[in-house]
Amino acid sequence: MKKQHAFAGYLLIGFGLYFLLSKLSLPIITDFYSWPTLFIIIGLAFLIHSYKTKDYQNLFSGTIILGLGIHFHGVNHYSFWIDHWGVYLLIVGIAFMVRFLKTKEGLFSGLILIGLSLIVIFSVNLPPYLNWVYQFLELIEQFWPVVLIGIGIYFLKRKK
Repeated sequence: MKKQHAFAGYLLIGFGLYFLLSKLSLPIITDFYSWPTLFIIIGLAFLIHSYKTKDYQNLFSGTIILGLGIHFHGVNHYSFWIDHWGVYLLIVGIAFMVRFLKTKEGLFSGLILIGLSLIVIFSVNLPPYLNWVYQFLELIEQFWPVVLIGIGIYFLKRKK
């Protein structure tokens, strides 16, 4: 019974601290009075719950939500923050790696996504022999909803 309510407890503590600090109007943390902070709180609640209960199924989703919150906060508040679609690949790759540390699943996927994200983020122009990457990414950019539909159908039809 205690494990069932732990996530809600972490979430309520996080939201309570967020709203309390916003009421106190502390000047040091005024940048955090925004919607990305709510993503950060939700992601942290997932991660803390996963580690405390040793139920690691929420590590992946918690890392993604936390990563998105940090990314959106950075884009909104810091001029040096990289606003590139490759950051989303990096966040998913990091989520695979965090999950791998506890479940030993997803190492290859994480490394591939992190590598691909670093290539597309930090290269303005790829060498000519890697032009296929741009064509592949344009194809993904155009048809990514179809990929989501396919993955969803796969999850519904697969047998455990």
